[in-house]
Amino acid sequence: MVEGILVDGLIFALMAMGVFITFRILDFPDLTVDGSFATGAAVVTMSITGGLGIFPGLLLAFLSGAAAGTVTAVIHNRLKVPNLLAGILTMTMLYSINIRVLGGRANVALLRVDTLISKVIDLGGSVPREITLLLFMIIFTGSIKLLLDLFFHTDMGITLGAMGNNEQMVISQGVNPKTMKVLGVGLSNGLVALSGAMLAQYQGFADANLGVGIVVQGLAAVMLGEFLFRSNKIGMLTLQVIFGAILYKALMFFGRYYGYYINLTPSDLKLLTGLLVIASLVIAKSRKNKPVNSSKRGGGTNA
Repeated sequence: MVEGILVDGLIFALMAMGVFITFRILDFPDLTVDGSFATGAAVVTMSITGGLGIFPGLLLAFLSGAAAGTVTAVIHNRLKVPNLLAGILTMTMLYSINIRVLGGRANVALLRVDTLISKVIDLGGSVPREITLLLFMIIFTGSIKLLLDLFFHTDMGITLGAMGNNEQMVISQGVNPKTMKVLGVGLSNGLVALSGAMLAQYQGFADANLGVGIVVQGLAAVMLGEFLFRSNKIGMLTLQVIFGAILYKALMFFGRYYGYYINLTPSDLKLLTGLLVIASLVIAKSRKNKPVNSSKRGGGTNA
């Protein structure tokens, strides 16, 4: 049970890191995520069933998500469409595109084909399936986290990080903010699509509706992670997101399997997710309004 929650949470963390980039770093509320998550699942599924291979499929899934994010950023930049509406437009168009990618079907199963998950389990030999998958996902998600941390320590990554806080400062440094938005939103949705690709292989199928409501879940994971510990270092911030994703999945698990004690059904989980986000926003606002001369020691943003 615990291993399953951790594996699910680590897959989910890839998507949450993408949401973290747009919502927290760029201050760009992006609803493309609901579509690009399913795009990643559809692309990797059709790549594997079509004989292209697992790793080319994962790469194509990442690139397809990045392309979707790029479309959203271009609509926002060129057509002056508000970022929220731009994301909704791309998300809506992606539903039709995902159906086409899946060959005109709403869902496609990964039956009698090798996936990355099945190959990892085979490599584990006599090691229990759950332990093998957990070790693999720790390595896989950890590697993506480290690459993301390294990127945000480069000049381009630092500039991207400054975008959300002070766009005018970025402009004064001679950097085009539109280019940074394309890069950031593209990278975000690439990670989201990669998460969808991993989930499709984990659960054994891709569905055009797989990403419905996923952006709210990602935001809930990001906010939950922020309550675990405080830091302003990128390495700790991405770690917050991973822990938040695991905590979110744990809460959903207990809500699904033990919620009947309080008359909670699986159909109520989206309501629970929304309430988690609202509660997080209220707590975060109360923290910001907390007096500086409080009896408790303030700050807490430095590692």
